[in-house]
Amino acid sequence: MNSINLDMRNYKFSKSILVWRNKHISEKQLVIILSFIIGILGGLAAVILKNTVHATHLLLLNLFDTDFNYLYLIFPIVGITLTVLYIKYFIKDNIGHGVSRILYALSKNNGRIKPHNNYSSIISSTLTIGFGGSVGVEAPIVLTGASIGSNLGHFFRLHFKSIAILIACGAAGAIGGIFKAPIAGLVFTLEVIMLDLTLTSIVPLLISSVTGATVAYFLMGDGVTFSVTSIMPFELKNIPFYILLGVLCGLVSFYFTKTTIKLESLLKKIKNKPTKIIIGGTLLAILIFLFPSLYGEGTITLQSLLNGSLTGLPKSHLLSFAIQNHMYLLFYFGLIVLLKVVAMAITTGSGGIGGIFGPTLFVGGVVGYWWTLLINSFEFIKLPQSNFALAGMAGLMAGVMHAPLTAIFLIAEITGGYVLFIPLIITATISYITIQLFTKHSIYTQRLAERGELLTHHKDEVVLTLMKLEKVIETDFIPIHAYNTLGDLVQIISKSKRNIFPVISEKDELIGIVLLDSLREIMFDREKYSEILVFDLMNSPPEIVDILDSMELVMKKFTISEAWNLPVIKDGKYYGFVSKSKIFNSYRDMLVEVSEY
Repeated sequence: MNSINLDMRNYKFSKSILVWRNKHISEKQLVIILSFIIGILGGLAAVILKNTVHATHLLLLNLFDTDFNYLYLIFPIVGITLTVLYIKYFIKDNIGHGVSRILYALSKNNGRIKPHNNYSSIISSTLTIGFGGSVGVEAPIVLTGASIGSNLGHFFRLHFKSIAILIACGAAGAIGGIFKAPIAGLVFTLEVIMLDLTLTSIVPLLISSVTGATVAYFLMGDGVTFSVTSIMPFELKNIPFYILLGVLCGLVSFYFTKTTIKLESLLKKIKNKPTKIIIGGTLLAILIFLFPSLYGEGTITLQSLLNGSLTGLPKSHLLSFAIQNHMYLLFYFGLIVLLKVVAMAITTGSGGIGGIFGPTLFVGGVVGYWWTLLINSFEFIKLPQSNFALAGMAGLMAGVMHAPLTAIFLIAEITGGYVLFIPLIITATISYITIQLFTKHSIYTQRLAERGELLTHHKDEVVLTLMKLEKVIETDFIPIHAYNTLGDLVQIISKSKRNIFPVISEKDELIGIVLLDSLREIMFDREKYSEILVFDLMNSPPEIVDILDSMELVMKKFTISEAWNLPVIKDGKYYGFVSKSKIFNSYRDMLVEVSEY
């Protein structure tokens, strides 16, 4: 009874707000106001998560009093276990792959993200990353910001277009906050979230990203974000090496994407969660034990490389041995590049929560540093290590995430200026072109694209993706059994307003269809009413639509069959019909909804 009273109070409160809003504030004005609120909340979420992970990381590292500590074999397993238990018993939902879940919500779930995502990713990724999980905090915080935008939009019952903008505002505020990079936050929503840049969307996105970054400047602790102190001036003679670095980053990006998807798929086949945790956690712990730079986000390692120094790297016997010989050092950092991807995929595949954003920057920085080690082996060449490490970060981001503009502006904002703007553009562009030769989808979008659930900047594809097949299915076609007679069929025709009749089996399976036009010559011959069975009159449908088919596939079936109506099956049984005319009407309505208003 108390819960009912509470629900009624919530209903009355919500109703009062909605009534007041409808009278005093237009939807566009409300979006502007909410974008500011979302920017504040997204920035706060970024500050909380980044500092919480950082504090947990330092707390555990302070327990290490030797260079070779067996606690590295314990913490990753503990972190993944705690994460899995938290999700299973408290959240009871899948919260992995934050950016992919945002894209899915936009394409298939009317922009709806469950309210628990406002906080669940913060807690779960803190447990995973703070205890050594080799992933990043960026994707969880982007999901948090997007969830805040989604739930505020649905609370005020806004249209889909406005909700999509608020989701993008949450992502922009989160990126702006976690990197103190407002322009990168804006560009990220255009490239990765794939929101169309319009006059309606640009202002709210700018408000959210700048607000999120401002909150981070006030509250983000020292040592939590990158600081680069040793940038060298750009030299034209180094352009060929930036071009080659771009090609290398593109190839590494392809390895990054394919290895991640493959390893996660292999771990997904292990259905028993304790077994998956033991296998994945043990492999991860061993990797971190041998290569401590793989612990957590790897910020300490990346910070050292950006400042051109190896003294700040997490110590290990392998690193101490590698430093003594230049060739061994090349081999060591080459392994770090390859194994960071493996460690990240194992972390997420075995139940940990985190993103690929941070690991992408880490791998890119190491690739750029490795490239300078290789080229500087020749005595007549001296490449600036920090510059190329930063360019490598931009190159990997452009390749893995298919977001060259985000990569360029993010690294430029991290460095506090545009000294490296030209090399960043060169490396990011070449990397993006290189990976396009192998795959046209990013690591975020590949699985969604394979299932036809991906929104793109192509308006026609967007509309088809957003359309729901269930909403255009017509169920007023009267079915008939194959063993019924012509007389039975004529009686059904007299009651029907349709000219197509599905023929079904005893188990409601679709066998064929009967067209009214094919009966005109015999339907008035009463002598044949009991002689001819429906089975003898039916034809096979030109195509059959499954309820799970994407709208793009449905339209292809209409094109191939040249039909205006096609039968639909669900779980192998007859369900209804879908007509081309109704799809066209729905297409027109959806086009208006997703376009500028």
